[in-house]
Amino acid sequence: MKANRSVGKGAVCLLAAVVLATFILIPVVQVSAAEAYKVGAVFSVTGRASFLGDPEKKTAVMLQEEINKKGGINGHPLELVIYDDEGDSTKCALAVRKLISRDKVCAIIGPSLSGLSLAVLPEAEKHKIPLVSCAASYKIVTKNPETGEQWKWVFKTPQSDSMAAEAIYTHMKKHGISKIAILSVTTGFGASGRSELLRLAPQFGMTIVADEKYGPKDTDMTAQLTKIKGLAPQAIVNWSIGPTQVVVVRNWKELAMTNATLYQSHGFGSRKNIELAAGAAEGVYCPLGACNIAEVLPAAHLQKKVTMEYLKAYKAKYNEAVSSFGGHAWDALALVTKALGAVGSDKAKIRDYLENLKGFVGQHGVFNFSPKDHNGLTKEAFQMVVVKNGDWALTD
Repeated sequence: MKANRSVGKGAVCLLAAVVLATFILIPVVQVSAAEAYKVGAVFSVTGRASFLGDPEKKTAVMLQEEINKKGGINGHPLELVIYDDEGDSTKCALAVRKLISRDKVCAIIGPSLSGLSLAVLPEAEKHKIPLVSCAASYKIVTKNPETGEQWKWVFKTPQSDSMAAEAIYTHMKKHGISKIAILSVTTGFGASGRSELLRLAPQFGMTIVADEKYGPKDTDMTAQLTKIKGLAPQAIVNWSIGPTQVVVVRNWKELAMTNATLYQSHGFGSRKNIELAAGAAEGVYCPLGACNIAEVLPAAHLQKKVTMEYLKAYKAKYNEAVSSFGGHAWDALALVTKALGAVGSDKAKIRDYLENLKGFVGQHGVFNFSPKDHNGLTKEAFQMVVVKNGDWALTD
């Protein structure tokens, strides 16, 4: 009997220990098994716009790693599903559909290009999924320019081309420039920028004496610039991205047109463009976001901290300078992860949270969204800079 009672007591103790261990282990299992928050991304990592998509992808991956090292988002790992559209509209549309129907993501960041973003925004609207574009055209978020009505499910992080045009014209007017010429590439980005330059010119007292265009694969703009030179404008505004903007800079220098100050769009926001211009970019002006010039921002600047942290982390990981384009992806993913932390992975709640988010300090400005503004920035998000001694420098 004693032996039996000892066995019974032992069994009871063993059972109690198992039960206790079970209760101790439950929270650990729940945390480690927390469902991942899946976010989709579509970037032009290779192809004609790789100078945009490559730093965007690198930035998104870096942020994902940083977030997960810190324990994820409220204990949920962040899972990024990234597709390369290669700058192709068909591949971009296919990637977005895969993210929605197969990968079941709760939000999408990208695409990299304005034309591609415009092409896929109907998918976001149809399937009611938040999409935060990394492209510039104001049309990406504005459904009706006359009323200001915004696309319900689409947001974007780059400053709009209208803001860039305003920043350029404000600088010109301040320096007594009123007779100008326009050069633009025949892409969605170029067409949208050209449209804004033409629309806003009368408001700033600008007389446009030339309006020249070129293709995205053109390798010489001497003919267009020679025509412009004969009209003797005080300044030239070139609106493009990629290799063509460097070609324009070199041709401008070769034709000794420095009497006509050259302005580039915000698409010029990469130090690689300065390097590729091989000295020809000295004296070129453009509007850029704070992330491009973090090191020269005043210590009290509201974006100084986040831009310096991004600059240091990106350079340490990839051994290359940051660009506007990586900054666009940083803002897009940071906005989505902030929403996930606040409301979880419900698509409608993410959309509503973003639409009402105020005071978010990002790489390209302080975002203040509203039902009437899905970009959340003003022209104050731009700093006018000039290329000086092979780098960006602040200008008045």
